[in-house]
Amino acid sequence: MTADVLPQLTARIRAAAHPGPTSPCACGTTTLAHRPDTTVLRHAATVAKAHAPDTDPTALTLRLAIATGLPDVFLPPLAPAPAAFVGDRPVTLWPYGAPLDPDAPEEAPWEAAATLLALLHRTPPTAAAPPMRGPAKAAHAMARLGEALAATGAHPAAAPVLRAWSALPPWARAEAPVPDRPRTLCHGDLHLGQLVRYPAPDGPWRLIDVDDLGVGDPAWDLARPAAWYACGLLPPDEWSRFLGAYRAAGGPAVPQDGDPWAALDVPARALTVQTGARYLAKAIAADRPLDTVEQSLIDACARMAPE
Repeated sequence: MTADVLPQLTARIRAAAHPGPTSPCACGTTTLAHRPDTTVLRHAATVAKAHAPDTDPTALTLRLAIATGLPDVFLPPLAPAPAAFVGDRPVTLWPYGAPLDPDAPEEAPWEAAATLLALLHRTPPTAAAPPMRGPAKAAHAMARLGEALAATGAHPAAAPVLRAWSALPPWARAEAPVPDRPRTLCHGDLHLGQLVRYPAPDGPWRLIDVDDLGVGDPAWDLARPAAWYACGLLPPDEWSRFLGAYRAAGGPAVPQDGDPWAALDVPARALTVQTGARYLAKAIAADRPLDTVEQSLIDACARMAPE
């Protein structure tokens, strides 16, 4: 990430929020996220996101078009293509939506998330829709873990993650096409941080973050909640609410009744490994021990692929 991302992006979002000749504003600019692969700022009612440097602008434009065409599912972008570039990073513009209050986990909108996913999965994809990037994102997490281990040496928690990754089928590691499974539009990175209320503060819930949006196995979008449930991190009643709402809305990723795990097992395992790899790489970089949640993912990897 270049040192001038924040000032350049700040200038871009101020211009977008106040087009034309205006007096100096006193709105202030808030940093919502600032990581090596993503920077997100808010200015008044406008949000600007600088995507990762390796983002394909053509594929991003296709993803923006999908979001624009599904206003009942996605927060609608303010422009149909990247509005600018900050260095080599495309910038997209969005209206502000109110996220879930982190201090009120009991208000987690599991039913809304499931219903939005079912609506997305039931939407016929166009021929131009790019592939969903879920398996590629898992492979990227493993690559980052490999870089962290190469820089610092072996870590005792790495072995179960590497074994669990090797035990996954090639398609879940982005090394082969997805086998005979439904092919639908998918979000690609579903978690509760990907939902906002729009219009803020109390409008209906909408999905955000189109970076991984595309055509793939819809079970991947259910995989993170499934993985957290299997690891004991998501209470059974919340998992039941999520799965029940998805089925009630006609979602095609799992059968309408009976055991859903034939469809969910591999994606849930892949998300467990991906999340464990991300957590471990961050802990190594910060030279700190794993916390309880992070260790639970490592333990799950060990159970998935025992020595």
